[in-house]
Amino acid sequence: MTEPSAAKKETVAEFVKLIDEFPIIGVVDMENLPAKQLQHMRAKLREQDIVLKMTKRRLIAKAFEQAKKDGLDKLSEHISGMPAMIFTKENPFALFKLLKKSQSKAPIKGGQTAPDDIIVPAGPTSFAPGPIIGELGGVGIKAGVEDGKIAIKEDSKVASAGDEVSQLLAGILSRLGIEPMRIGLNINAVLENGEILTKAVLDIDEEAYMSDLIKAHTDAFSLAMEIGFPTKETITNMLQKAFMDATALALDRGVVNGETIKPLLSKAYATSLALSGLLPDEALSAEAKAAQAAAPAPEAAPAGDAPKEEKKEEKKPEEAAAGLGSLFG
Repeated sequence: MTEPSAAKKETVAEFVKLIDEFPIIGVVDMENLPAKQLQHMRAKLREQDIVLKMTKRRLIAKAFEQAKKDGLDKLSEHISGMPAMIFTKENPFALFKLLKKSQSKAPIKGGQTAPDDIIVPAGPTSFAPGPIIGELGGVGIKAGVEDGKIAIKEDSKVASAGDEVSQLLAGILSRLGIEPMRIGLNINAVLENGEILTKAVLDIDEEAYMSDLIKAHTDAFSLAMEIGFPTKETITNMLQKAFMDATALALDRGVVNGETIKPLLSKAYATSLALSGLLPDEALSAEAKAAQAAAPAPEAAPAGDAPKEEKKEEKKPEEAAAGLGSLFG
């Protein structure tokens, strides 16, 4: 068996040291990454104290065997393409977000592997009717003619993640303007505290995640209020609701206290005014009829002048109560 060269031993030792030193290690695939973009990414990662190291796959496997860290055997299952290792103390989700933002879209070529499921959305195209309908059907895309142009009738999944894309499909995707490839560092998986975080876990929609959190909080708050479960978030609202319910009940039952006396008096006053206006003439006392008869008639307005509306003086509650007493003699 050939003895490994000193350079290979040094490379393995360097990887072992990095694996033991950094709490977060990841496997990335640099396949189809242009050299110019790789240099740009390396410089950007150095600014974030992130180490990117490349070597042959078997040397990475050798380093995994010698390093003392749980989960390396699971991480080795995610090595693919042109592998490299990334080492950092950064949060894995922040790391994935950083690398994803640095990627750029590109068309896929025949023979390349689809990085994700490729979906062709329904809608109109710029194609004129012709043989293209048969080509679309040949790759699983349902199409027809609408308003003189070819239209895709429904969303069509033309490739799954990991499938090799044919020349025909690659050409159609390019003509449709669909660019499924992303040029940049693609994280396959990250190892943290012995746990494997795959791309499916790391690639989260932050806006949707925050929306879900807000909805969960709102639903939990509503449930706690409904069942009367006191917490530091609900206790103030529960006390306010209890106070309002108690006040409403006291008003409905005519219970007099410091909180209800004013609204009860206001209600009584309003009721008395309404009642006095509804009483028939025969219910009035003799004194009230005499007072009405003795009241001076309003002066006629001069000819040509519009009659002025007499401003009614608002009665105070005490005067209204006295008047109501005279009505009932």
